[in-house]
Amino acid sequence: MSNDIRIKKGLDIKLIGEADKTVEKAIISNYCTVRPEDFHGVIPKLVAKEGTTVKAGGTLFFDKSQEAIKFLSPVSGKIVEVVRGPKRRIDAIKIEADKTQTFEDFGKFDIDASKPEDIKAHLLASGCWPFVKQRPYDVIANPEKSPKAIFVSGYASAPLAADLDFTLQGKEAELQAAVSALAKLTEGKVHVSVGKSSNSPLAGLSGITLHKVSGPHPSGNVGTQINKIDPVNKGEVVWTVNPQDLVIIGELLLTGKFNAERIVALVGASVEKPRYFRTIAGSEIATIVYDKGVTKGGNDRIISGNVLSGKQIKPDGSLDYYSNVVSVIPEGDDYELFGWNKPVFNKVSTSRALTFSWLNPKKKFNLNTNTNGEHRAFVTTGTYEEVFPLDIFPMQILKACMYKDLDEMEALGMYEVAPEDFALTEFVCVSKQPHQDIIRKGLDLMLKEIG
Repeated sequence: MSNDIRIKKGLDIKLIGEADKTVEKAIISNYCTVRPEDFHGVIPKLVAKEGTTVKAGGTLFFDKSQEAIKFLSPVSGKIVEVVRGPKRRIDAIKIEADKTQTFEDFGKFDIDASKPEDIKAHLLASGCWPFVKQRPYDVIANPEKSPKAIFVSGYASAPLAADLDFTLQGKEAELQAAVSALAKLTEGKVHVSVGKSSNSPLAGLSGITLHKVSGPHPSGNVGTQINKIDPVNKGEVVWTVNPQDLVIIGELLLTGKFNAERIVALVGASVEKPRYFRTIAGSEIATIVYDKGVTKGGNDRIISGNVLSGKQIKPDGSLDYYSNVVSVIPEGDDYELFGWNKPVFNKVSTSRALTFSWLNPKKKFNLNTNTNGEHRAFVTTGTYEEVFPLDIFPMQILKACMYKDLDEMEALGMYEVAPEDFALTEFVCVSKQPHQDIIRKGLDLMLKEIG
C-alpha cells in the first residue's frame, strides 16, 4: 500500500538531449580528484600525504569538527598532488589511478545481528557516512543526533535528470541492505518516494513507507517530499540519502568493498549522442565528454549535475562526489538585439507576455546559459509562488536571508529547505537574483549562530 503525493505547483522544463537507455563503460580515468568543496561545511584534515599510495577505500582526510567522519579514495593509486588555496586550504587531492584496482577490505557486515551503534560505527569507519545528509542545513548528517525519519527520493523530475528506474536495475540486494541498516538508526520511518507510473526497484523493498509522486518539477526533490510528508520543525532532524549512494552503502555492507562506481547520464543539446556511462566518482570529465567525439564541438558549458542546480566544471575538471548527471548545453555569451521587445517562441517562460511557448506544451527547447537580463532589485510579481510547492513564502524567506534576520528565518521555515528547493524560483526570477546562493549563505549563518 502506497501513499500518493500529487504536486500541482511547479514547472517542467523540457529540454533537448535526453539520454538514451544504453550504458557504456567510460574510458578508465588516469587520474581521480576528490574536492573537499563537494562536502559543504567540512574542514578537511589531511591523512594521506602527497606521494603516498592508497587503496580504493583508503582514508584521504577527515572532518576537523567531526573527526569520526572520514572521506575515502574512490580508486587505488598514488597521490600525485594536493592542491592548496589561500591560507593553505586543501582544494583538491589528485590520485594517479592504478591500472589494476585494489580495495580496502572492511569485512562483510551482519545487519540483522547488529545494534544501531554498531551500524553507525561501521558506516563511519568505512567512509560511507558522507552519503547521509541532514535537514536542517543540508550538510553531512551529525552522527551524534538521531533523525525522526529518513527520506529517499527515487524519482528525478529535474530537466534531463538521470532515470533512476533505469540506473538502479539489478541493484535490489544492495538497496535492501542499505535501507535495512539505515532503518535501525531511526525510531521513525524510512520514507521512499517513486514516480506514480514508474517501475522502480525501490518500490519492492521491505521495511519502508512507500510514496508515489506525480506532478511537475520539483516533485522529485526530496525537500518537496519532506514538506508534504513530515515537515522539519525546530529541534528536529531528518536524514536524506540519494538512491545511487544507497547502492554504494549496500555493496559495502554485503561485500566489505567501497566501490564508488556510478552510472552517469551524459545529456544536453550539445551532446551528439546522449547516453549513460559507467564511471567512478571523481573521474576526469574528459573521459566521458570527449570520448569518441561525444560533443558537437561548439562553445558549451559543462555542468556536473542538472542544469538548474548543478555546478559548472572546466573541460579538464572532474565529476563531483555526488553527481549522476553531466549536462552539456550551449554557452549563452551572445547578445540578442532587441531580444526583450519581440515575440519569442524558442524560450520557456511562466509569463505569456511576448512569450508563446505555452502554445506548444510538449515542445522540447534548446536553451543556453544566458540569463536574458541583468541583476537588479527584487520585484514582487507572484511568479515564485506559481512554481514553489512548499508551504513557505519564498520571497519573504529570501529577503530574511539577505538581511540576516535569524528569528524571521526560523519562523518562515528555514529548517526544512535546501538551495535546490529554490532552483526553479531562481529560473523564473525577473530580477535575476541568485536564490540558491542566498539560501546557502542563510543556512550557513544559521548553522554558525544556532547550530
